[in-house]
Amino acid sequence: MSNYARLPLTFDHGQGAWLWDTQGKRYLDGVSGIAVCGLGHAHPAVTEAITDQAGRLLHTSNLYGIAAQENLARRLCAVSEMEAAFFCNSGAEANEAAIKLARLYGHGRGISSPTIIVMENSFHGRTMATLTATGNRKVQAGFEPLLGGFTRVPYNDIAALETVAANNRDVVAVLLEPAQGEGGVRIPDVGHLAGVRRICDANGWLMMLDEVQTGMGRSGQWFAWQHEDARPDVMALAKALGNGVPVGACLAQGEAARVFGPGSHGSTFGGNPLACRAALAVIDVIEGEDLCERAAILGQRMLDGLRERLAPLPGVTDVRGKGLMLGIELQSDCTSLVTEAIDAGLLINVTAGNVIRLLPPLIISNEEADLIVDGVAALVERFVEFTVAEHA
Repeated sequence: MSNYARLPLTFDHGQGAWLWDTQGKRYLDGVSGIAVCGLGHAHPAVTEAITDQAGRLLHTSNLYGIAAQENLARRLCAVSEMEAAFFCNSGAEANEAAIKLARLYGHGRGISSPTIIVMENSFHGRTMATLTATGNRKVQAGFEPLLGGFTRVPYNDIAALETVAANNRDVVAVLLEPAQGEGGVRIPDVGHLAGVRRICDANGWLMMLDEVQTGMGRSGQWFAWQHEDARPDVMALAKALGNGVPVGACLAQGEAARVFGPGSHGSTFGGNPLACRAALAVIDVIEGEDLCERAAILGQRMLDGLRERLAPLPGVTDVRGKGLMLGIELQSDCTSLVTEAIDAGLLINVTAGNVIRLLPPLIISNEEADLIVDGVAALVERFVEFTVAEHA
């Protein structure tokens, strides 16, 4: 089916932060498969884990115990300060599980029509529930009727949450991204997540974080909420968790960890031995190589370099980021830069029409990081110069 407007490019193999197309041309990967390949391509530890497990056992189903799944649950709970895990196959499924958990939590409290507060410009997936939770009419159009049970507020707006708290007694949870990726690399104010945590505690709501894009070291901590010590009740993970192997997780702590019981929710493939071995290898590498700290240091290096080159330019609205999640907002649509970057041997992404999004692997070297900065800066400088001249 013609779901994708694919770029005219097919890759044959990769190594670290580099990809080679079928014609042998090399590209520096500044996107990581949209924040999936945090350890880069063909990482030896992940390759070894997948190869070993593929020769042992791929699938038995969740009718039986799965040792790798139990081990992964323990490891994830240890680094996330959570208590329990449900495994699935994607970020959308992890968020779907969180939404179902919140509704079940609400019904358990006697609320017949539980409501979840979600954010404008958010993105949570493309299932019917996560599509409804997503704050983007473009991806919702044509799929009506959407589901009920959601109320939307502006992102990074504590006052809006407080207004809902004063007027809606059916609210059971707040679902948000600690930094919006698809929405344009939107970084909330310092203290915002702590403020959400405070409001949730005061009203008995679950604080649910979509860390699908920000998690697993991307922000400079294991999880973005750890920058403010604003531990959620429920957290969705996927993307970089398996470094390319499909695996997602919905983690919970406190009362939320005890909402699901046998039969409440399930997944045929979720938490299978292969996916869990890959995720365990990812955790081992992130821990062993201190990649969270590395992402923080390298992200600041790249942010400083981009700001120095681009912030003074007319046509550049903002240069922002958190760890190795970076955004350059321009005043006009810049989607054409994606193909121009390909011509220059660089992979970038444009989201929200006018925001260049960079999500390089956590394992890149200083030199590779500088190459991305130089390459992107040169593209933007030429683009801005042409745009200004065109409108002169």
